[in-house]
Amino acid sequence: MAETIGLTTRSGGTFTADVAGPAGGPLVLLLHGFLESRHSWREALPVLAAAGYRCVAPDQRGYSPGARPDPADLSNYAFDKLVNDALEIAAASGDDGKRFHLVGHDWGGQVSWGVANAYPERLASLSVLSRPHPLSFRRALADPNGDQKHRSRHHFRFLEPETGPMLIEDNARRLREGLFGQNVEQAAIEEHMSVLGNRDAIEAALAWYRSNKGLSGDFGSIKVPTLYIWGDADATVGPDAAKGTGDFVIAAYAMEVLPGVGHFVMDQAPAKATELILAHIKKHSSPF
Repeated sequence: MAETIGLTTRSGGTFTADVAGPAGGPLVLLLHGFLESRHSWREALPVLAAAGYRCVAPDQRGYSPGARPDPADLSNYAFDKLVNDALEIAAASGDDGKRFHLVGHDWGGQVSWGVANAYPERLASLSVLSRPHPLSFRRALADPNGDQKHRSRHHFRFLEPETGPMLIEDNARRLREGLFGQNVEQAAIEEHMSVLGNRDAIEAALAWYRSNKGLSGDFGSIKVPTLYIWGDADATVGPDAAKGTGDFVIAAYAMEVLPGVGHFVMDQAPAKATELILAHIKKHSSPF
């Protein structure tokens, strides 16, 4: 069973995290995306832990009350700081400088791409759900004949100052409907809203978008063994961006398409996604 702890990093933030598995096991760091929280990984943690891995799933910067710098200063949510958080959380989790396995969904996937791009030597494997490689995403957005720009139109709404209050009014009705619209169960929604459904948290979460309007970061080809999982019913990520991701990975690469699954993969198809992630991690693990 997972335990909820506070992880304090070198920079002084204390991240709320669910942890499971043997303390000495190889580290698997799992990063959630927007509209969700550490609870995304509720079904993955016991499976990975049973396989001998030390699993750490934090509420990320701004989602954790103890790691929530002022979102009015957007520099607090710059992409390099989000990437550095991942490395510092790994260090606080006892990685001892060893390579670790990184798993990310949505914005957590974007951060994961950033870690793999800048620090490939730190990773044993990379697993990304929903979020395409940033260069594939940018290429799809720039295609005048494609539909990715339409699919990503909500990004612009997130930049508007009235969006935060609007999302949490009426018991966070719009946040809840956004998850309901992707067939996420009520119990999962309540877990995510317990983290995100307040003014301070939502403003911090939106600061990720506001500080990184251009899908920030300088990216090249990824040199880490990579698994990319995409649901073909994803309303926000189209097939061009998803299927183009392999063009930007020069290490071992596998793409898995989940039929009928939307954007919130771990809330919609957790068993299948966990099975794929575990197989990928095992394939790229040293014996222990």
